[in-house]
Amino acid sequence: MKPATAAAARRVQEILGPGFAVVEFEASTKTSADAAAAIGCTVAQIAKSLVFCAASGGPVLVVASGSNRVDEAKVAALLGEAIGRADADFVRQKTGYAIGGVAPVGHTVPPAVLLDGDLHQYETIWAAAGTPNAVFRLTPADLERLTGGRFAEIAKRQ
Repeated sequence: MKPATAAAARRVQEILGPGFAVVEFEASTKTSADAAAAIGCTVAQIAKSLVFCAASGGPVLVVASGSNRVDEAKVAALLGEAIGRADADFVRQKTGYAIGGVAPVGHTVPPAVLLDGDLHQYETIWAAAGTPNAVFRLTPADLERLTGGRFAEIAKRQ
């Protein structure tokens, strides 16, 4: 682990300010399992950012616990419109980040934001920071404040 050096990760650090530390790993943190292994936390403590496309054409950012699958029907109901999976071009155009490095801050086009209520059970969570090997540590309250999102029940339950 080292301080951020990649341009996108440094940009996230600038947005976050000195109260947070964006760090990079030699290994990928692109998936929740990769990130948890690199950081040394549980997969559930990874705040994975997923971008969807709303029927109206706007971006929707869902920040979910790394151990959860997102229930797209729940998200659509909360938003009041259908959503679909976003492709890599849409994600980059709307957020400014590549898939695997979408940070919950600093988007090119501000998305609608929903946060997984299951993240509340952790004192510390980790989120992507602009590249597939950069992350930063925060609390659920920080996540809510930084994103302007709202916590909701968005996980797919068996």
